[in-house]
Amino acid sequence: MKCKLNSLSLVPAVVLLLSSGLARAQNSVIDQIVKEGNENSQLEKLAHELIDGVGPRLVGTPQMLKANEWAVAKYKSWGVSARNEKWGEWRGWERGVSHIDMVYPRVKSLEGTQLAWSPGMGNKIVTAELVILPDLADSVAFQKWLPTVQGKFVMISMAQPTGRPDDNWQTFATKESFDKMKAARTAQTDAWRSRITKTGFTARTLPVALENAGAAGIITSNWSAGFGVDKIFSAYTKKVPTVDIALEDYGLLYRLTESGNKPKISMHTESKELGVVPTYNTLAEIKGSQKASEYVMLSAHFDSWDGGTGATDNGTGTLTMMEAMRILKKVYPKPKRTILVGHWGSEEEGLNGSRAFVEDHPEIVKNLQALFNQDNGTGRVVNIGGQGFAHAKEYITRWLAAVPSNMRDSIKTSFPGMPGAGGSDFASFVAAGAPGFSLSSLSWSYGNYTWHTNRDTYDKIVFDDVRKNAILAAILIYMASEDPERTSTEKAVLGNNPRTGQPMKWPEPVKVTRRGGLDN
Repeated sequence: MKCKLNSLSLVPAVVLLLSSGLARAQNSVIDQIVKEGNENSQLEKLAHELIDGVGPRLVGTPQMLKANEWAVAKYKSWGVSARNEKWGEWRGWERGVSHIDMVYPRVKSLEGTQLAWSPGMGNKIVTAELVILPDLADSVAFQKWLPTVQGKFVMISMAQPTGRPDDNWQTFATKESFDKMKAARTAQTDAWRSRITKTGFTARTLPVALENAGAAGIITSNWSAGFGVDKIFSAYTKKVPTVDIALEDYGLLYRLTESGNKPKISMHTESKELGVVPTYNTLAEIKGSQKASEYVMLSAHFDSWDGGTGATDNGTGTLTMMEAMRILKKVYPKPKRTILVGHWGSEEEGLNGSRAFVEDHPEIVKNLQALFNQDNGTGRVVNIGGQGFAHAKEYITRWLAAVPSNMRDSIKTSFPGMPGAGGSDFASFVAAGAPGFSLSSLSWSYGNYTWHTNRDTYDKIVFDDVRKNAILAAILIYMASEDPERTSTEKAVLGNNPRTGQPMKWPEPVKVTRRGGLDN
């Protein structure tokens, strides 16, 4: 006798079977992502080509354009559609050679870097004495002193009392000695800040006043609180060079000048003004097969300051996203949703590339499932916050569950979190109400040693950590693409500001600067 089964009794079994099949399919893709990322990593090769070959990527420089073109060619070699999208214009500038030597009272080559957009000296070599910005009574006294800078190099930075980072003092000094040094440094820093204020100028306008008075050049030292490391930003002078001298050499020159030895330095710096140049975002995509008008995004800024080669700010973020995209194209070539990657220009001057993208592509922002951005150095990801989205915990936790435990267990999450108002490019999307998230990494002394410094170079990359980040990013994008549900963009109640007691507000979109470094 054959037993007749009610068709309804088969439903749970069918659902279970389908669910089990889906889980196996997901596990298969994730296993392939992990295998490809670990066994066929292209990170070292990509890093060498970008960091060593192209070098730093200051907005408006030929190296930035070369990086844009390199990335498009690399994506196309993987079968990924890519393009450079113009979003603005910038002051074109190219760094040349720099030679700075002390020639009196003895000869010593000095470690120094002309600041970004510093005027060049043509074929000239200028040899001149140094003078320290004096501590004068007020702006009237400063104006009387100002003509004495004619033909001299002017030192406008404080001489640090120690070139040892604080952790070195903590390891070896007595508490009394450490406390004494910190107190003296704080008093000296306050006194130097007052010295500049009494001139009637700011750190930005003082170099211009000095060059207008006939100074041969401006000498700074922007120490980054580590051995041999300085931060390299932009010059404000238009006619004479502004050069950062490393703490060790700056201190030598300062002491010799202060003691009346009248040291002289010889300087030759070159740079080229290139007029107005276009600036781009590099975009690449793998078209969705089922929900092509919905998007998941990888994100990292492409530009850098150029004291070093931009290895960890943000070469490693760039490499993470390129490698994730390469892996996805190989093991997940037909995603449900369209996968985009954005390599943004001019993040360093105010998130300009990503802000332009948000302004120019409302249809993508509106249909964004999730964006993952990485931009704080070479370390492995250890923190993901909900950026103030009320239901971020539900979907991010779901996606993270698919990540192998050896990566997932070290990642802390905070939900709903607070919406990022700046800091990196995910904030451009958050301000528009789109779910953009930061993959926050271990420090590896990022703030002191590589963030915007002359030591942000290839050798600081920790490839094992970057490899994990690329795998993590690829898995999160895969899970977000496959998720049958759309992510909620409902905003959490932010509560009151603990300092003011006033209700906190969601960050507003900021207007992009589309013409940068130009007078008009």
